[in-house]
Amino acid sequence: MAYQGKKQFQTTYDQSNALFIYIVVAAYLGGKVFFFFENPTYYIRHLSKVFSGNGFVFFGSLLFAIPTMLWFFRKHRIPVLPMLDIMGIVTCIVHGLGRIGCFLSGCCHGKPTDSFLNVVFTNPVCQAEPLNTPLHPTQLYEAGFLFSLMIFLLWLKANKKFDGQVFLTYLIVYSVGRSLLELLRGDEERGYVIQNLVSHSQFISLLVICISGFFYVKLRRKGKIGRA
Repeated sequence: MAYQGKKQFQTTYDQSNALFIYIVVAAYLGGKVFFFFENPTYYIRHLSKVFSGNGFVFFGSLLFAIPTMLWFFRKHRIPVLPMLDIMGIVTCIVHGLGRIGCFLSGCCHGKPTDSFLNVVFTNPVCQAEPLNTPLHPTQLYEAGFLFSLMIFLLWLKANKKFDGQVFLTYLIVYSVGRSLLELLRGDEERGYVIQNLVSHSQFISLLVICISGFFYVKLRRKGKIGRA
C-alpha cells in the first residue's frame, strides 16, 4: 500500500504509517461496537467481555474504517477514489488472513455437515461448537473467496472504467458472498435481525449492496479515471 501510494500519489511513508494506525484504531473500535450491539443486554452486564481479545464484527470494522479513510485522504489531499481502489485490494488480503486466524481459533465456524469438506475441532480451548463434530470450515471458505476476489480486483484495477470501480465492486461482491456464507455459519451468537432467518451480517450486506450499487451507477455515468 505504501509503495502504491508513493508511486501514484506522491504520498510519504509517514502518511502511510499514520493511515495504518488510524485504520487499525477505527477497525478495532468499529468491530467492538458492532460486537456489543449483537447482544447489548448481555454485554451491559458483562462489559469486560466486550474488550476481551475475542469478539469482532468485520462489518463494524469496515464501516468505521471507510469514513476514517475518507477523512484522511481529504485532509492530505490524496485522490480519494483511486486510493480507495487500492484499499479494496488490501482489505481482501488482510481480511483473508484474518479468516485463517478465525479458523485456527475455531470462531466463526460453520454448521454440522456430512460433506467431505469438513473440519473437526477437538480442543476444548477453541471456540467451535460442537466439538468432535464435522463442521463446514466457513472460515476457509471465506478466506478462499477473499483471495479469489483479490485476484479479480487486481485484474479489474488494470482495466477499470472509472475511479472507485474496484472499491465498489469489492463492497458489492463481498457482501453478496458474505450473505451466502452466512447460510452455512453455525455460530448462533452472532445474532439475527429476524431470528434464524436474517443475520445481522446479511442485513448489513443488503444495505452495503444497495448503497454501493447506487454509487457504482453514479460514478459509472461520470466515467472518470485519474492517475490510478
